[in-house]
Amino acid sequence: MPDGRFQHTIDTLDGLREIYRDPSPMVVKKERPELDAASRRFIELSRFAVIGTFDADGRADTSPRGGESGYVRVLDDRHLVIADLGGNNRLDTLQNIVVTGRIGLIFVVPGQSETVRVNGAACVTTDPAILEAFALPRLPKSAIGVTVEATYVHCAKAFRRSGMWDPDAWAELAGSPDAADIIACQWNDELDAALVRADLSAGYDAALAWEGGQD
Repeated sequence: MPDGRFQHTIDTLDGLREIYRDPSPMVVKKERPELDAASRRFIELSRFAVIGTFDADGRADTSPRGGESGYVRVLDDRHLVIADLGGNNRLDTLQNIVVTGRIGLIFVVPGQSETVRVNGAACVTTDPAILEAFALPRLPKSAIGVTVEATYVHCAKAFRRSGMWDPDAWAELAGSPDAADIIACQWNDELDAALVRADLSAGYDAALAWEGGQD
């Protein structure tokens, strides 16, 4: 629960609805229990996703996933699988799925400002038939299997407000801290950000080359 830093908090659903109007019938009907043909195609083309999970104590976690189109495969209207590509081996997402069996996903296609959300049950699978069906240079160690319970297409307002695909916005934010700056700051500047940046870049290049089948 939020601590005392936050005041005038809303703690009932009725209180929440006092300041927000009801959604339109069309918005309510956009949520479906299974994937339609267009949503399936969107997910199959998706190159980026945000995965939401939670642990046994209800602590939430979100994690990015990305790859060329095809790292997510739609099996049918109720099932999809996501190849687990290389990461940092913390396994936060996979551990949470093993413990709770729940997942929330936002799928993004570069250049598209609408996104597709999927909520449902999840598992971690090492089924050879599933892993070998991915058209990837290297066989993933596992995949996340998702049973769709609800899917919904989100409008473009968030991406348009943020300028996500606008090069002018990219230029305005070019000086924002990167991972190297953040790591150096967390280490109280005992590490040189430029050296961390070079090390990260080399690590990214090596990991992605290996994933691409370049030994």
